[in-house]
Amino acid sequence: MRQRHRPTGDPAVPAIRILPVLALLLLISAIAAVAYAAPTTTLHIVKYAVDGTTILNETTVDYRWLEANLPVLGDGTTHYYHQGPVFADDKEAQWDVNETANFKDRGAVKGTDIKDLSNLVGGMMPGDEVMVKAPDGYHVEFAYENVYDPQPRQGPIVICWYNGEETAEGERQGVGYPPEYHAGMRLVFFADTSVNPEGRHVFGNNDMREVMPPAAIHLFEDLYPSTSGYTVKWVDDIRVYTGGYNGTKGVLAKSLEEKAVTPATTQASPLPTAAGIGGIFFAYLILWRRS
Repeated sequence: MRQRHRPTGDPAVPAIRILPVLALLLLISAIAAVAYAAPTTTLHIVKYAVDGTTILNETTVDYRWLEANLPVLGDGTTHYYHQGPVFADDKEAQWDVNETANFKDRGAVKGTDIKDLSNLVGGMMPGDEVMVKAPDGYHVEFAYENVYDPQPRQGPIVICWYNGEETAEGERQGVGYPPEYHAGMRLVFFADTSVNPEGRHVFGNNDMREVMPPAAIHLFEDLYPSTSGYTVKWVDDIRVYTGGYNGTKGVLAKSLEEKAVTPATTQASPLPTAAGIGGIFFAYLILWRRS
């Protein structure tokens, strides 16, 4: 029997062979997404010198140690809220002074004040800044005054490692300690109720305008004020910068992408399913065998 040979220049040959490679890359990407989107249980805390690179002190602790050794904020029943963007044409209305719209329930959380975390490595002085960072690269920075002398309408800035009650609507947090608390560890402002007409613990957009330095105000899409932009999920790094942080601030990443329209349905855990990753791997094996 005569064998049919495909012409050497036929582009279908490399196309078939590259399919398994593409599938493998998809698998690797999915695994990387799992690593980034995982609840965190430990914090690396470090203090840098004025040059921003020399380490003056550092330590690593887990949430069990934090609960046992540092003051615990929150009672596991009181819910704390941030505010998302208010989409209004009028610039002043976007600040929503009366706190009427787009609350983001962060759960009935407990956690540790970043002031106490900073003190583990030598603390902060006026002019210093502290960075709160997630594994995917998202980070936010706060000045000494907001950490050590917060106004009541802002409240302490807390790294939360426990949620005692699920949110009634919106993003699901998970209940318990990480990994059951699958949004944790998460940054939440423990605002008081002094300016909220409904008596809720809301850190609103106008609160942000009143207490934050202009450079630290978070704007969704660079247009709309939103304190929700501070609530970093999956925190694993606390960095104290002597004299302030001089790098790029507020680098956006997948841990905290806000949407213009909040879904009416609740959200499940952010982790990709094992079935999805298994499907990609199975597809890779089939394509590899066929090539």
